Formats: sequence, structure tokens, C-alpha cells
Amino acid sequence: MSFNFLKKKHLEDTETQENGARLVTYVEPQHVISEQFRTLRTNIEFAGAALDKLQVVMFTSAEMSDGKTTVASNVAVTWAQAGKSVLYVDADLRRPTAHATFDLLNTRGLTSILAGNVQPKDTVQETFVQNLEVLASGPVPPNPAELLSSARMASLVEWMRNNYDIVVFDVPPVMAVADAQVLMPLVDGVILVTTFGKTLKVNLQRTVETLRLSDTKILGIVQRVRGGKNDAGYGYGYGYGYGYGHVESN
Repeated sequence: MSFNFLKKKHLEDTETQENGARLVTYVEPQHVISEQFRTLRTNIEFAGAALDKLQVVMFTSAEMSDGKTTVASNVAVTWAQAGKSVLYVDADLRRPTAHATFDLLNTRGLTSILAGNVQPKDTVQETFVQNLEVLASGPVPPNPAELLSSARMASLVEWMRNNYDIVVFDVPPVMAVADAQVLMPLVDGVILVTTFGKTLKVNLQRTVETLRLSDTKILGIVQRVRGGKNDAGYGYGYGYGYGYGHVESN
């Protein structure tokens, strides 16, 4: 892997951390990449058709900087644009980005609720996207996995189910920390985001095995691929497209 590629990946990762994900589906809804995200949304719904319900969807990755936040936030926007009542939950308590993506305050959020300081209805924030509300991460806690595995978290997810059509969870990479694993029993299905040429195959395989051990429904894989030129004008400038595929058994 070249130094230039590593440098570029670092810049992209830093930009997402500081400025949030790029919402091409909101800024340019007619763009070809926006259409790909709508296709992804439809494929997720088809993949979940065999389930009793598909309401709470987790987006995660095998490794850091695989693009899960960009995919999760844009798919959430497409659900909202389709008329669904959507809650986007920033459950990446270690590297939160939702407040930057949607230009919100992060003085309180998910961690505030789990610590017992506030009520959910007083913490969720409206966004500039119609039908889409966000639960920011809140202050970074010393014990993210313990908070996410608490009885209070399970009760909070039930509150979400009772108040929204779709709940989108953005969680840390499976191989990095245990946060995603403790949330698996609370969600209906998982989307795994990878980057072509970057995500190590062994880490992808281990992530799939971890998800299957938890009996969590894997709805599919989104593979982020590098385009040949900057075809996303407004600042989606690193030129990625998105493809969708089912997880294959090894």
C-alpha cells in the first residue's frame, strides 16, 4: 500500500470526523450516486422481506474508515425521502460524527439518556431533512460497551420502535471494539460496509463469522469502490461509488 494512498485515506477520515458525512442524497437527489443509495435501500428491504419485521437496522464495518457513516446517513435520508419516519442513531460513542453531518449540538445525546440524565423525547433533534430526526452520541463516556449493553439501552430501543418507522444505527467497526456485538440482539438486521482494495479479506471473514455467531440477520454488504474520476462534483470529491451484494458463505 503506497504512502500516498495512506495519506489520502487519513485526510478522508479526518474530514468525515470534522465535517461529517457527505449527504449526496440530500444535496443532489438526482445524482447517479443518490440513485445507487435508493437502490441499496430497496435491496435492504427485499433482503429483510423474510424477517418478521425490518425496523431497526445496524450499519457497521470490519475496519475503521470503511465508509459506514456515509452509507448509513445517506440511506437514512433516502428512507426519509420515501416518507418514512426515520431516527438516525449515532451509536459510535468513540468517534461520533452525526452532529457534524446534520449540523447539530452534541452536548447531550445517547449517552445522556443511558446515564439517566434526560428523556429520549427531549434529546432527539430535528434535522434539515424532512421526516429524519437524529439522536446524537452525546458526551464521550469512559465505558461505551457497558452503556450499550445495559437494560436501559434495551428499553430505549423499544421506545424507538414505538415512535419511528425506521431506526438506523451507526456503530463502530466489529473488529475494533465490542460495541457492535452487544447491540446485535437489539437490531433486526445488519449491513456491512467495506472498501474495495482496502478492507482486508481476513477481517471481513472474521466479521461475518462474528455476526453469524450472534444469530443476527446479515442483510448484505455494501462495497465502496474507487471511481476513475471525480464524478460527484459538489465535494463527494474522492469519487466513490457504491455497489450492493449479498454476503457469500465461505
